[in-house]
Amino acid sequence: MRRYAAARGRRRPRHRARRSLLDRLDRLPRLGHEPDPVEQQKPLRVHGRSIAWVPPLALLIAVPVLDWSTGEDFRIISWVVLVPAISAAVCRVWTTAVFAVLAVLAYMLFNGSWVQQYETGLADFILVAAGGVLSVLACSVRVRGEQRMLHMRNIVETTLRTVLRPLPPGWGGLDHAAVYLSADTEARVGGDFYDIQPGLHGTRVLLGDVQGKGLGAVEAASALLGTFREAAYHEARLSAVAERLEVRMRRHVRYSASIGREDGDRFATAVLVGFPTAERDHGLVEVVNFGHEPPLLVAPGGVRVLPPGDGVPLGLGELTDESLPPVRMLRLAPDETLLLVTDGVTEARGANGEFFPLQERLARVLLVAPDMATDPNRLVRLVRDGTLEYCGGRLADDTTIFAVRRHGRT
Repeated sequence: MRRYAAARGRRRPRHRARRSLLDRLDRLPRLGHEPDPVEQQKPLRVHGRSIAWVPPLALLIAVPVLDWSTGEDFRIISWVVLVPAISAAVCRVWTTAVFAVLAVLAYMLFNGSWVQQYETGLADFILVAAGGVLSVLACSVRVRGEQRMLHMRNIVETTLRTVLRPLPPGWGGLDHAAVYLSADTEARVGGDFYDIQPGLHGTRVLLGDVQGKGLGAVEAASALLGTFREAAYHEARLSAVAERLEVRMRRHVRYSASIGREDGDRFATAVLVGFPTAERDHGLVEVVNFGHEPPLLVAPGGVRVLPPGDGVPLGLGELTDESLPPVRMLRLAPDETLLLVTDGVTEARGANGEFFPLQERLARVLLVAPDMATDPNRLVRLVRDGTLEYCGGRLADDTTIFAVRRHGRT
């Protein structure tokens, strides 16, 4: 922190540095309003309307004009074969078919329109006609591939919503915000999981990371979340919820091994947090850490790290004398927010090969924006953008950032 303050003083006045950092924070996009990457990648759209037909149309006009300008020594009318080819890359099938027909008509019209010029002949006519047919077929293949991709994307979105269900504002009496970033940009879903479950004995929070990747990790995460949602609602003791999660992970591993999957050593790190009911709320929360990254308590005055988890991950309890980690009591001040992250954040590497300094980055920002500590949305956005900036957008692992605090506490 002292090094940062000294460097900042050398570069520019302190009040200007604070203003610049606050401006950057205000420009961060709101969670839940990020642009859809599929929509962003759609080419040639203006105000939501496609203008993909403009390039092939411009070429359809340009080729005859250039052919007329070059004279008989250099005939380029057969270049109209490029018109349906370009259309096949950006337009729909029927649009490409129209341009294929127009290309043939343009060739027939302009190839023999000036008798004093040399005609390119039958071979070029066959080239233009065959090029149009092949372009329509290629466009059909492309469109079917895009439809298949969108169908798979819908399946992935449904899977993601099943595993990481949307949480309404104030759910369980908690202010919360979360963001999930998959290291696999195509799959967009992995083994990280989180949830909030209000119940008869308070509200319970779970965040974890299943070892490994692929559908096996997603299935394990789904199994743990299903057990958590039932146990957190009914069980009076947080230790009973923890025991149910451990048993569920072992059962899932045994089932996977029995059907021949090679994930018999799968496990999951997790943090289980219990917020008591209003009658028992004395500013205390219960925490069970299954070998996960220790949570951070973020306050306007700074950041403090909870003790590291002394328990083994879920599914490995049989390897120790004590199958479950202890339940620890933690005092959560009214202006403190609990920040939980997976190792996609703490193990993000910069260009220098060093890990992302999460605690130092948070402490630095809280110096100029202390109110961020009580705003889970801004806090999560800050960690998300800081992580992506630090690693250049190249995530080595799935990344989950989850901030939660008691509703309405200041």
